[in-house]
Amino acid sequence: MGAAPSTPRRGAVRPREAAEHLIGALVGEKSYPISSEFWKQLLELPLTLQWPRHRVLEACMAFAQNNYHTKHLAKILIHMVWCLQDAMSASAESSTAYRKAVNASYISSIFLKFIIENAKSDNLEELCLDIDKDEKGLENLLSDQSVELFVMRGILSFVGASDVSIHSSLLHHELLNFMLVAMSTQLCSGPSPAPNDVHPFIDAAMSQESVVVASVVRRLLLNFITRPRIPFNDSSYSIFSEESGPGVLQKVGSAAANFVLLPYYTFNYLVSSGGDGQRSPLADNSLLVLLILIHYRKCVSVDEFISNNNVEGGDANAYLKDNSTFHDNPYCKALENARDIEFDRIDIEGNAHNGPVVRVPFASLFDTLGTCLNDESSVLLLYSLVHGNCDFLEYVLVRTDLDTLLMPILETLYNASRRTSNQIYMLLIILLILSQDSSFNASIHKLILPSVPWYQERLLHHTSLGSLMVVILIRTIKYNLSKLRDIYLHTNCLAILANMAPHIHRLSAYASQRLVSLFDMLSRKYAKIAELKNDKVLKTASDQIEGENVAEDVSTELHIYTDFLRIVLEIINAILTYALPRNPEVVYAIMHRQEVFQPFKNHPRFNELLENIYTVLDFFNSRMDMHQSDGEWSVDKVLEVIIINCRSWRGEGMKMFTQLRFTYEQESHPEEFFIPYVWRLVLAHGFSFSPGAINLFPVDIHVDDAAPGEPNV
Repeated sequence: MGAAPSTPRRGAVRPREAAEHLIGALVGEKSYPISSEFWKQLLELPLTLQWPRHRVLEACMAFAQNNYHTKHLAKILIHMVWCLQDAMSASAESSTAYRKAVNASYISSIFLKFIIENAKSDNLEELCLDIDKDEKGLENLLSDQSVELFVMRGILSFVGASDVSIHSSLLHHELLNFMLVAMSTQLCSGPSPAPNDVHPFIDAAMSQESVVVASVVRRLLLNFITRPRIPFNDSSYSIFSEESGPGVLQKVGSAAANFVLLPYYTFNYLVSSGGDGQRSPLADNSLLVLLILIHYRKCVSVDEFISNNNVEGGDANAYLKDNSTFHDNPYCKALENARDIEFDRIDIEGNAHNGPVVRVPFASLFDTLGTCLNDESSVLLLYSLVHGNCDFLEYVLVRTDLDTLLMPILETLYNASRRTSNQIYMLLIILLILSQDSSFNASIHKLILPSVPWYQERLLHHTSLGSLMVVILIRTIKYNLSKLRDIYLHTNCLAILANMAPHIHRLSAYASQRLVSLFDMLSRKYAKIAELKNDKVLKTASDQIEGENVAEDVSTELHIYTDFLRIVLEIINAILTYALPRNPEVVYAIMHRQEVFQPFKNHPRFNELLENIYTVLDFFNSRMDMHQSDGEWSVDKVLEVIIINCRSWRGEGMKMFTQLRFTYEQESHPEEFFIPYVWRLVLAHGFSFSPGAINLFPVDIHVDDAAPGEPNV
């Protein structure tokens, strides 16, 4: 693994021997000037080395150790940018500049990743990016910028300005892989961004001009939409040699088919498995890179303020937590300002925007999201769009085929036991945001589904999308009550139902029954807790301290379930107050199970709400008594009487309550949820990283992070 004594002459040795020699020189002790012929030979030579694990690690360790004085990492990164510049200006797409750029990005990714994973210093001194700017060939290149800024500008400019074609898709893929590696320094930092965190490459990405930022966001979104294929075995690539058998990485479908230096376990290229026609490694990488960029937050240093105000110790930490300020994220703003390519709202309303506008086809983006929501990263993109981009949210709300998005969301919630709680949170937040719009709540009840094949409990034929949504939300609450017992999840489900309630139209019999059974289930839980509280209070006298603590916990839980019951009653009230004539099945369900309301009739928190329910019950019970029935009452006969009397219902005696309207707001420090969450998704897609180097979240404890926000009423 030592340095080669000299650069091999072209044709002097066989390709394999030359490859061994060049890699040995790259990781060795001798420093090759950036203008040396060595770099050209290294990047042009097809390498097919298949080294065992110990040789790979030896090469990485030698490179990291010698990089302190060779500065080979910085040099190969600069050559990568030069290759990208050549590729952009090349007249022929078959130019060797593409191959050299692929090789440079692949080699640098491998060694950069090893250095990041094994860095001992907090400021990543091991990268040694402080190259001598007076070196021949660099005199005018880096005078006004750092190596990392030069590198990220070159990569982002290429990604944003170059179309993805059969000739360039491989290079785009490798550059996205490089960006994932370069930005993985976040994995080494703590869960809360701090002013002293060092992320040279992603910080450099945040410093790019707005035109570059907008072009990158647009390209990454288009890659996600179009899902381009990478022609791994295309004969137009001279790097895919037919003369020898496939290398280790080629066997697993790696994009880096030229260099087979390192085995698959060292650097996983996020290649999708199986025959899923919708999967695209380039689309997956584009989405992950976009999510990292838009959710990154750079903390501003407040050390000077702390020192000037004599804030010390724990007070300083508290101040940093409560008063953290962050630089604006240009990629987040670019996504928020994305506009539909088919509709120019700016021209109509005359509103000017700061900086370039990202133009993407909303129709294609909507359809692609609908087919990809089984993937968590796609769910996070949908959340980022409906929460941050008003134009896209408005576009979603006016679509007549809302089932394109809602059906995969509801199916995922139906299978909640096989999903992460974070994914369930994000889906519920998306539904909560959508339910804030009254037109959405009205539209979902007009869209009739012929069938719901994935719903197993019973056959659902010709049910409305709104009725299915009510059923699934109630099912999610029941699942949470028995398994997760997460108050935040309960609250979100009930908040969505409360937003929907005044606009419910012809709720199905099954959904109506589920709604009343939800009240019954919560009431039984409430009764058990109330009984437990009374028992604990009686026992408090015998064991004062322990009894008080237990009693306090039980009282808190009782208070929570009191609130839940009240919200369910308000949901039922909203349906009866604003939409009773359109919902005879709800009236029937209440009449059929009217005994479940009796224990709470005189409860001080519920009595006003129950007065309305009993007003409805009295009205329809009296109408039932007035009808003479031949024989026993059947369900159809009862429902027929209810439908007839719904027409004459005037709501007399009903008390009008203020409609509940829940909205979603992010918590004050959303980065503490989203940055770790995004990187969990990156790792879940196959990106490997040394567990011992990860400080962003505990890797040995599979516990989901705190929820990103709560609904507010």
